[in-house]
Amino acid sequence: MSQFFQIHPENPQLRLIKQAVQIVGQGGIVAIPTDSCYALVCHLDDKDAVSRLRRIRGVDEKHHLTLLCRDLSEIALYAKVDNKQYRLLKAATPGPYTFILEATKEVPRRLSHPSRKTIGLRVPEHQITHALLEELGQALLATTLILPGEDAALNDAEEIRERLEKQLDLVIDGGACSLSPTTVIDMTAAEPELIRLGGGDPALFGL
Repeated sequence: MSQFFQIHPENPQLRLIKQAVQIVGQGGIVAIPTDSCYALVCHLDDKDAVSRLRRIRGVDEKHHLTLLCRDLSEIALYAKVDNKQYRLLKAATPGPYTFILEATKEVPRRLSHPSRKTIGLRVPEHQITHALLEELGQALLATTLILPGEDAALNDAEEIRERLEKQLDLVIDGGACSLSPTTVIDMTAAEPELIRLGGGDPALFGL
């Protein structure tokens, strides 16, 4: 049975943020609002939690999970970023973009793409997400909250609780989010490649 926290989207209550981070630290799966859709998150170092996350989403190890980072310096901890990539990332963060980048050794091998050794990273622009990341002190592993066999992300916290209360440990109600997922940009080649069009404008990358 999942817990349910109502957290103010602009002034998150620190007491509830601390409780949410404690649940993540204990291996919990949490539904959180972001600047795109609602997402499922867990601790990146918890193998069992990551397996549960993939099961709920119905995806295998070839599906890129995303690391939610506090800022660009944290992205550089988990991904290899050259000067050109850094300038492009700086122009687009924080915001509704996910970047596919080459993973560093800081990323557990089971989290990166098995053949490409890449990882999805993003810096969200949402006060609740940012407060969780600040309190945790490291990136959160995340995936868009789209259920198996469905095309649209869940966007209502009450519906999320109703449909997933036996699979999640916590649902954070921060109000409705955007219905658009992030724009996904593959940055691993010489030129950026648009993988999915979402809430972020690809024109920033010349796409």
